[in-house]
Amino acid sequence: MSHLLVNAIKMKQVLVLFCSLWILALAKPQGSPDQSATILKYDNENIGVDGYKFDFETSNGISRNEEGTLKNGGSENEAIEVHGSYTYTDPKTNQKITVTFVADENGYKPQTSIA
Repeated sequence: MSHLLVNAIKMKQVLVLFCSLWILALAKPQGSPDQSATILKYDNENIGVDGYKFDFETSNGISRNEEGTLKNGGSENEAIEVHGSYTYTDPKTNQKITVTFVADENGYKPQTSIA
């Protein structure tokens, strides 16, 4: 086998390897904003047995706030009532979804709005 033929075969192998690696690099998932999201705001207040409150916001547009308070403390009808909301962007439609809710002795009652 001639020296030129051996070099041509080696060059072809290197070219095929390079093209294969290039295709793999392009096919690699690029990731979503959720993977690199950071917390922009976080507040947490634990009031003890009387209730709690928290809220947060992330760099990818997700936010949540919630407050729980004790109703009828010390009575037979003692219950925690929770008010809150959360917001996110639907990845398929790119619409902002907000769910506002109340949870109490009568159950969970959400209301959804789409902007």
